[in-house]
Amino acid sequence: MVDKVEFLTVARPEDIEKKSFEIIDSEVPEPRKFQGIEWQIVRRMVHTTADFELIDLVRFHPEAVVNGLNSLRAGCTLVTDTEMARCGIPVRRTVPLGCEVRCLMNDPEVIAAAKHNSTTRAHAALELAANKLKPAIHVIGNAPTALIRLIRLIEAGKMEIPALVVGMPVGFVNAAESKDLLMNYGCIPYISIAGRKGGSALAACVINALAEVVLSEKNLSSECS
Repeated sequence: MVDKVEFLTVARPEDIEKKSFEIIDSEVPEPRKFQGIEWQIVRRMVHTTADFELIDLVRFHPEAVVNGLNSLRAGCTLVTDTEMARCGIPVRRTVPLGCEVRCLMNDPEVIAAAKHNSTTRAHAALELAANKLKPAIHVIGNAPTALIRLIRLIEAGKMEIPALVVGMPVGFVNAAESKDLLMNYGCIPYISIAGRKGGSALAACVINALAEVVLSEKNLSSECS
């Protein structure tokens, strides 16, 4: 016989999210490692994964949050390394801010360049984005090759330093190393995660947290109508 299970009486999506944040706040009492907007970002990352270990792994460049907010306020272009990350940043958050989110992984030019140069599509897409879109924010949640190429292009003077890099490649081959390279570079504003953890959903939720701050400033709602 199945034991009786008690469920919280929360039905609407926005209420579920609110209750989730309340639970996270209660399980991570003050004083917290992160405060203000940084905590809003980290809390959303925990909400996305139910992984409290992230609190000890997330890293912020000192200019990351300010740069990210200012770019979103200005209606910037964002480029993701996966369609999953692009879809994870909903238009209900970006359109009111005048922002555009692009992923070039399936662009014919990227496919051709990757084949011709024997590189990954992520590598080729990063180069195309840098040359044609010049995004203010890069959102990299899957491909270490994209993050490494971004840094190498900046080193070579072939790419301007972005306002923000959300660098969170996940996995066992060069994921941790690529993030270490980003975090130790110095002049690239980043939000990242130490070690192997990461992923498209995490990278996207960082942008969602920043967008919610700007939407709140503008008294706009991201709720579905």
